[in-house]
Amino acid sequence: MKPFPIPVVPVGPGSQTDESPEYLAMPSGMSTFQAPRLPEGARPEDLARSVSILEGLLGSMRVTPLGAAAAPQVDLAGESAGVREVLTQSLGFGEVSAFTVAPGRYRVQETAFPALWRVLEQGEGGGEGAPIVADRLVACPVPPELYATMRATTLAELPVPPLQPQMMNGEALLAEVQQQSALYTPGKAAHVINLTLLPVTEGDLDYLYGALGHREVSILSRGYGNCRITSTRLAHVWWVQYFNSMDTLILNTLEVVDMPDVVLAAPEDYQDSIERLGEYIEMLREE
Repeated sequence: MKPFPIPVVPVGPGSQTDESPEYLAMPSGMSTFQAPRLPEGARPEDLARSVSILEGLLGSMRVTPLGAAAAPQVDLAGESAGVREVLTQSLGFGEVSAFTVAPGRYRVQETAFPALWRVLEQGEGGGEGAPIVADRLVACPVPPELYATMRATTLAELPVPPLQPQMMNGEALLAEVQQQSALYTPGKAAHVINLTLLPVTEGDLDYLYGALGHREVSILSRGYGNCRITSTRLAHVWWVQYFNSMDTLILNTLEVVDMPDVVLAAPEDYQDSIERLGEYIEMLREE
């Protein structure tokens, strides 16, 4: 669980007044690990097959470091509906979920075991009734489908939109984002523009939203309040927005990076999940 990354109240000379300060409510309800519930009413053969799948995956996780090129994974597409349902109940739901809308339609859910993800690909239409054409479990910092979608649906350069009324810094901020995007190379540290602490007007924000937009990758992290992350039209650029428990925006940033750090599972999470998954498999064996 990563700490809240950036202060949301300005500090330093000239930032205080004689009045008592008023602070926005910080995010509450921090998520902590809760073991998934044991499957109810599962057929013994489905439960046995699920245990076998998880044992094989756990064995691969134990010998493969997080972020390895060949991530531990298992294809569930050929498994019965009963086995997939047992696995859904067994693995539970974690802090991070995501979906893509083009060119492929993926639904991604972190399980209750951080760094272990369920990845579903939907067929034509992508609605609730769309068929599932791919289903897998993968152990990694974040499923590569999210990277791939961002790279496939963004541009290296954006046209400069018309200026908006009552703008202050929007044009300069867009120029900075364009420059950082052009200079970015994979693996480089994130360049973060904290719009919350900058002098920006509604006109500036409208200008940036209009230029960058919200695009094909949407991610929600519930680890500490709600953090909503969306790809933009510009390569390597993400909106990262934190909301408190009243759904008030308290931190609004642009990040130039492969994937915002708040989304990624950490190595210590991975090791913890290996231990907990082993314990949970033992519980399943006793069912």
